[in-house]
Amino acid sequence: MAKALQVPVTDYSFEDCQLATAQGQVRLPVDTCLLEFSKLLRSLGLKRVNWEKLLQDYGKRARSLQGQRLSLEDFGRFLELPVSLELRHMFALFDENEEHSMDVREFVIAFSVVCRPAKTLDTIRLAFQMFGAEQDGAITESELMCILRTALGLGELKVSRLFRAIDEEDSGKISFESFREFVDQHPDFGEQYLYSDSAGFGSSSPSHATNGFCADFSPCEQKKLD
Repeated sequence: MAKALQVPVTDYSFEDCQLATAQGQVRLPVDTCLLEFSKLLRSLGLKRVNWEKLLQDYGKRARSLQGQRLSLEDFGRFLELPVSLELRHMFALFDENEEHSMDVREFVIAFSVVCRPAKTLDTIRLAFQMFGAEQDGAITESELMCILRTALGLGELKVSRLFRAIDEEDSGKISFESFREFVDQHPDFGEQYLYSDSAGFGSSSPSHATNGFCADFSPCEQKKLD
């Protein structure tokens, strides 16, 4: 068919299309790196029917590391996989400053989104459990930025307006309960507080409520994979 139409063949799957068009609480931008992440998961053999068990295990072990950064070899041991070209590519997606280290909690967030794209709040709840302070489970603005940026597959994301709107007492931290309550009261919070301030979201119009999908998708971290 591709030869007859004289068009290139994409190596993205129907599952990737489902990911890009899923209607959760936060829609994915058109240039999300999560499509590249999903493809790498398949190449590593991780996107399997037992993803629920894997996600539970990854989340528990990531919490215990408390933000400790992992090397490529440590990452391989975390996933119980040998170091390979595919693993190096996966590692590069999270080694954003090329410091040869990564926060595995970001991998777990991305894994959760890809496995259950229509259940954004479940992913955010898991992220709060991994990032939250031990005494109250609350997170800071920088941690919220990391969580949402990873969940959306973006290199940059502005969350200051959203954080201030949730943190009404100006305490410098928010809980998952306050985040969920805010989302319940502002179901279009992404359009109002995230998309209008950040580049890479196809459209910031509230009428564009579903995810976008770009046919000639080019991952934002492709330069690291070449």
